[in-house]
Amino acid sequence: MSNVSGRLYVVATPIGNLGDITGRAVETLGAVARIAAEDTRHTARLLSHLGIRRPLISLHEHNEPARIERIAAALAAGEDVALVSDAGTPLISDPGFRLVRTLRERGYPVVPIPGPSSIIAALSVAGLPSDRFVYEGFLPAKATARRRRLEALAAETRTLVLLEAAHRIEYALADLAAVFGAERECCLARELTKRFETVRLGTLGELAAWVADDPEQRRGELVLVVRGAETVIAETTVSTTRLLEALVAEMPPRRAARLVARLTGESANQLYRRIAGDGD
Repeated sequence: MSNVSGRLYVVATPIGNLGDITGRAVETLGAVARIAAEDTRHTARLLSHLGIRRPLISLHEHNEPARIERIAAALAAGEDVALVSDAGTPLISDPGFRLVRTLRERGYPVVPIPGPSSIIAALSVAGLPSDRFVYEGFLPAKATARRRRLEALAAETRTLVLLEAAHRIEYALADLAAVFGAERECCLARELTKRFETVRLGTLGELAAWVADDPEQRRGELVLVVRGAETVIAETTVSTTRLLEALVAEMPPRRAARLVARLTGESANQLYRRIAGDGD
């Protein structure tokens, strides 16, 4: 066994256009001892395109716990391993969290090799606020659970980024329009970086009708970027007199007058006279 442990490289791969892979990702995939892939057949095609031949092991949601020890043993032997998903950045709605967590707990280095991400790509072209956003992943498949999740998100003021399966996109948009309101803005990004890439910004009502009328929009990989809810600030008006009365019960009158003056902009002397009963 080597005295120096290997590293796990978390490598982002193209979401469609193979030209989007980074030079560092190619170098890393060509240098590691083996590659853990969500679908080995899919990754084999990518490696063939890149002219890379490396041993592949499968790592998906059903076998991840069993694969952890095998990969940990490889690292303990000094081998470097790369983790890839079918497309984009691993762990983002893809397997790998338990592997990364376990290896970090055991002290093995885990190195990111950043690159393509459908979430960031969609957000960058949506035309909706991107300074603050929340990623919610896939909505529940069942209608009742989906509506319940949307009801919990309806008041979220940050931009929402969602993934949706092609066979559910029509129902998801209809539910979004029903729960969030048909006038809420949304961007539908479909097949990003691929031949039939489509990015359309409109209201949820417009997009729901468009997708329902056009079967072509119910194909491929889909990302939804939804504008957050409008911020509603509830204004509670408390009279100066009531504020004075409440503070005088807790502190000396002059201090209460100074605090209320700071809050309201009124004269501290006049407020004090009001407390003292001078009236004017």
